[in-house]
Amino acid sequence: MKDLSDWLAHCERLHPKNIALGLDRVEQVAARLGLRFECPVVTVAGTNGKGSTCAMLEAIALQAGWRPGVYTSPHLVHFEERCRIGGEIVQAQALLPHFERVEAARAADDVALTYFEFTTLAILSLMAASGLDVAILEVGLGGRLDAVNVVDTDCAIITSIDLDHMEYLGPDRESIGREKAGILRAGKPAIVSDPIPPHSVVQYANALGADLWLLGRDFNFSGDKQQWAWAGRGRRYPGLAYPALRGANQLLNASGVLAALEALRPRLPVTAQAIRNGLAMVELPGRFQIVPGQPALVLDVAHNPHSVAALAANLDAMGFYPTTHGVFGAMADKDLAPMLAKMGPLVDRWYFTDLPTPRAAGAQALLEKWRALPGRRDVPASTHTSPEDALRAAVAAADPADRILVFGSFYTVGGVLTHGVPRLSAKHLG
Repeated sequence: MKDLSDWLAHCERLHPKNIALGLDRVEQVAARLGLRFECPVVTVAGTNGKGSTCAMLEAIALQAGWRPGVYTSPHLVHFEERCRIGGEIVQAQALLPHFERVEAARAADDVALTYFEFTTLAILSLMAASGLDVAILEVGLGGRLDAVNVVDTDCAIITSIDLDHMEYLGPDRESIGREKAGILRAGKPAIVSDPIPPHSVVQYANALGADLWLLGRDFNFSGDKQQWAWAGRGRRYPGLAYPALRGANQLLNASGVLAALEALRPRLPVTAQAIRNGLAMVELPGRFQIVPGQPALVLDVAHNPHSVAALAANLDAMGFYPTTHGVFGAMADKDLAPMLAKMGPLVDRWYFTDLPTPRAAGAQALLEKWRALPGRRDVPASTHTSPEDALRAAVAAADPADRILVFGSFYTVGGVLTHGVPRLSAKHLG
């Protein structure tokens, strides 16, 4: 196969399902690959905050002079965004030999891997060969049966836990928490940055003999308008600047990151200055990303009730805008009504969009969901065939002092970033 797009098309054809949880197939291929890491591995699971947590860990490691590798998913625009080595997105060319390795290992036993399993193994193979000082791995879905869990972690982080992917992970926070806790390992640090974690996580960690770090017991944070402070197990960081990532939940995520770095200190020491600089410089596209311009543009991949509630709080804190235009597209299996209800008071005009995947809810279906809500405001709403078309319509209708919000699925935000970050000036797309 010649290029990355050929390999990705091959991966899509191999297995009849997009998602097939279970580690048997992945473990079989990983064993044949001889997949192992010589550096500390940090594995991050949770419903919301995983990407931000990984980005902060990476930024601090870079500032400390370490060479981190990061695997996250999904991507916004290009597949290569899923892996960064030494702070740089990998080149497609660098991935090709690792796709070949996985294919050879898979074909030897005729193992059918899903797209996610195959691509995860290829990226892990690349990372293991890259001379890393720390490997940072974001779980795709759940934890216990996710392909990332084929690698034993040296430090697990569990971020906030909420209801999402319930058809795979269970009907409530307790069952979902138990799935996330599957990334924990005996004797290894288990950092839980959810302030009210499900009992299942604590019970499993204790039964396993993991070194459990709980927010409020083993570490905590405090803050005022100017700065914040962290304390945990014999170390304090006073007078920290707020993380460059915006949003109400970022101190929870940052606190978990500092706990993980404290737990890993013997193998991966970082200075207070590296922590300050890393938190000040961290970037993560699509997470309450505010693009200055006229009108202002806000991009956020909030796609479940918990993250949408955080988005609503963050929008509230932005100040006054005469009109907020909302571009929204999401998967059909999401809990759409609560998300629309939460955003209803904030959005003055809706632009619902189709997305280029069979899993998505159509724009018309989203419009009907919105119209079926009890007590909703009667605001204008339209349907569009793509996120770019929806954004174009919003720009055409917006005044320079307005705000345009693009949120929902990674496909929604990625769809408006295809040609780079749009810079809006009144009445046209830059």
